[in-house]
Amino acid sequence: MPEKYQNFIDGKWVDSESRETFENRNPANWEEIVGVFPKSGKEDVEKATESAVAHRDEWANLPVPERGLILGKAGDIMVEKKEKIAKLMTREMGKILKETRGDTQEGIDTAYYAFGESRRLYGVTSPSELPNKTIYTIVKPIGTAGIISPWNFPMAIPTWKIFPALLMGNTIVFKPATDTPATATKFVEILDEAGVPKGVVNLVHGPGSVVGEAILEHPDIGVISFTGSSAVGRRIAEVAGKNLKRVSLELGGKNPQIVMPDANIELAVEGVLWGAFGTTGQRCTATSRLILHKDIHDEFIDILIKKAKELKIGDGLLESSDVGPIINETQLKKILNYVEIGKQEGAKLAFGGNHLTGKEYDKGFFMEPTIFTGVEAGMRIEQEEIFGPVLSVIKVSSFEEAIEVANDVEYGLSSSIYTANLQYAMAAIDKLEAGLTYINAPTIGAECHMPFGGFKNTGNGHREGGKWPYEVFGEIKTVYIDYSGKLQKAQIDTDITK
Repeated sequence: MPEKYQNFIDGKWVDSESRETFENRNPANWEEIVGVFPKSGKEDVEKATESAVAHRDEWANLPVPERGLILGKAGDIMVEKKEKIAKLMTREMGKILKETRGDTQEGIDTAYYAFGESRRLYGVTSPSELPNKTIYTIVKPIGTAGIISPWNFPMAIPTWKIFPALLMGNTIVFKPATDTPATATKFVEILDEAGVPKGVVNLVHGPGSVVGEAILEHPDIGVISFTGSSAVGRRIAEVAGKNLKRVSLELGGKNPQIVMPDANIELAVEGVLWGAFGTTGQRCTATSRLILHKDIHDEFIDILIKKAKELKIGDGLLESSDVGPIINETQLKKILNYVEIGKQEGAKLAFGGNHLTGKEYDKGFFMEPTIFTGVEAGMRIEQEEIFGPVLSVIKVSSFEEAIEVANDVEYGLSSSIYTANLQYAMAAIDKLEAGLTYINAPTIGAECHMPFGGFKNTGNGHREGGKWPYEVFGEIKTVYIDYSGKLQKAQIDTDITK
């Protein structure tokens, strides 16, 4: 019998009110049921939010360093359970063990960052314009945070959101992706084991159209943090905006890697292989566009295709695998449809593009790494986020054209340039319209202590990572202490024209 999982509400593991369930299956072996999960509804969100609201004061009144100690303990537990978490994550979402270990490590790093930040939540002190008066700032929690996370980084991304929200003193209602509910459950188990008081973190499984919408609309949830598609992000901003909820959105990407003639070609090939086909291309930072200078285009493509042929596609639990499966059948069909669109648009399918079948692939959703050449700026495969192992190669004649092509999309998350020319590197840093720019490195590889997010339709201006999400989950209070013993009038009593 497959393992049965539950929601976590008010410190208890409980079924959904409806008792309805859904199955979570292994995308490398669809016959394997990872677990059965509650298909929750609005009533479950209501109960979770009631719990979160009831325990706000208890958590917010705990000194910040004490909250930090609990989050540091969570990091310690994650270290102990890293391999088990990684294997569970690979079973439910497919990416290879090296990557799920890295996903878990990012959660560990984020826990330890939060532990350190618990003694660095500094305010600002400033001289007053009036005598015998002190002014400074402090931060306070918003109240209850709604966390809606994606399936591609099912440990790292929830930790990016939940650790800062908790450290700031907020309680949590957490809806993970329905493709990766087991890793989310493991994370909540770890928080409970680490000593987060009951009711502070509440986990509700179920579809975004029901559970997510209920979180958005609930008046007692004051801040929403979401990672996912730009289309859903717009919906969240629309609903949350009606009640002036604070919203942090980390959305799509269509990320370019530029390669100039002076680049280290072998290094640039390694970068695009990792950037385009790591996580089977299922990253918002994936390298989906390769912009090659005409002088090295043909040589680069020859080497790239040769190396792509050497990639081993298979079950992520096998240490020999380089690329795992697509997350589910719906996503596979979407990606294959984009392959057909690319052909119809006149691009050349230079490599891959096929749904893999046969003995080792028949039970899963495996696809070849795919490379299109002859792609023109403006083609759909060059403009739209595919979220799969599909690389569009665009040939350019100059650095200036490369920058123009790189910026000519609606997204602006990550970007990369390979060059030995300092002028090109510095100009790219200045001109690329992206929240992240890598020099001589692929478009993936963000580190947890630095800001993560992008320009344009990639988000709404907030950042995750480092100190920046703490701004999302806290309110700034400015304090004025007047010990002059008399009424003082700011601006009026400091009229410099007198």
